[in-house]
Amino acid sequence: MSGPREEHAEHPEENAEYRVAHLRDRLAAEELGELGVRAEVRAGAVVVTGTVPSAQCRETVLRTVREELAGLSVHTDVVVAETATPDHAEELP
Repeated sequence: MSGPREEHAEHPEENAEYRVAHLRDRLAAEELGELGVRAEVRAGAVVVTGTVPSAQCRETVLRTVREELAGLSVHTDVVVAETATPDHAEELP
């Protein structure tokens, strides 16, 4: 009788898809739900991309990704949006 871990070990791509779906659910359920963060499986690795409003929010997203996708190959490109007020007038030609 094989347990769930053994079954998933035979199909790592399916396991990654399942875990990415769980990550999406978790991000949607938390305060991060309205962020434009995407996670998808590409060529055997998980790619997480998006823009967040603050460095603190970025850290929360990355921590959640690490917790949910531990052991998988993960590439992240989550950037902080520039929301600061300009400190000088923009010069137009």
